[in-house]
Amino acid sequence: MATMTLIKAINDAMRVEMERDENVVVLGEDVGVNGGVFRATEGLYQTFGEKRSFDTPLAESGIIGASIGLATMGFKPVAEIQFAGFIYECMDQISTQAARLSFRSGGRFNVPLTIRIPYGGGVKTPEMHSDSLEALFLHSPGVKVVVPSNPYDAKGLLISAIRDEDPVMFYEPMKLYRSVKGEVPEEAYTVPIGKANVVQEGSDVTLIAYGAMVPMAQKAAEKAEKERGVKAEVIDLRTISPLDLETIIGSVEKTGRAVVIHEAAQTGGVGAEIVARINEEAILSLEAPVQRVTGFDTPYPPSAIEDEWLPTPERICAGIYKTLDF
Repeated sequence: MATMTLIKAINDAMRVEMERDENVVVLGEDVGVNGGVFRATEGLYQTFGEKRSFDTPLAESGIIGASIGLATMGFKPVAEIQFAGFIYECMDQISTQAARLSFRSGGRFNVPLTIRIPYGGGVKTPEMHSDSLEALFLHSPGVKVVVPSNPYDAKGLLISAIRDEDPVMFYEPMKLYRSVKGEVPEEAYTVPIGKANVVQEGSDVTLIAYGAMVPMAQKAAEKAEKERGVKAEVIDLRTISPLDLETIIGSVEKTGRAVVIHEAAQTGGVGAEIVARINEEAILSLEAPVQRVTGFDTPYPPSAIEDEWLPTPERICAGIYKTLDF
């Protein structure tokens, strides 16, 4: 075991998979010689050469279009989109090509493509660099959407994504890149896609989060316990498509209350889908309406005021108390 940051764990996942499978290639803007804007691909160019870790033009549609072609020809491309706000440029390639090709070809072709996407706020970036756009792809059947919250899961989930025969959107919370550390095996291992993790057991309310909001939910759980003796269960979704409904519903049936937390805008977000599923499958277990604690329905704000926009432990506790006091 080694102690790694989240960004190091991501780098290590690519390294071990490139060693294991010569068909794994890494491509994107500045991912080669420079090792990526966050140094996520550092050392891969030097270790595996320019044919397996290479820079592309500044054209996201070209990156994903080329990656789909590579994937259909037996490669396993790991493409980087530098920031989530740039994903609009290649949504056509993702949603109408990568997501549909297996369906369209009757299974003749698969698209084992992994798209790595730094996302989220809290790091004072310029405009279009901190957006949380993961919910856009919940409405694209054929695409899986993964969001780790810690180094161990980051490595295991990325290895699972690279080995998957379907396209996987791998969202990486920038705020956690170097702010969290954890024990990570140095060898290859997998964390299953589609399986949530119960981070903390509880009996009074279920907190459902992913990415950078998982540690925020844990802080809120600690605060609520100190202030009102609340025993909160914290679920790290890890994958938002497909959702682990068994874990979500099982927890809600136990606690009778739920709060969903994400930093993306509220309307049409992941939280809305989770609330709908809880209502469909566990409404008779609810003691109060499910609460959402999210970003606001505005463009992501200037960095000077982003701390007022992002969910905080105080806002999450307000949601907890609202459902408890219903």
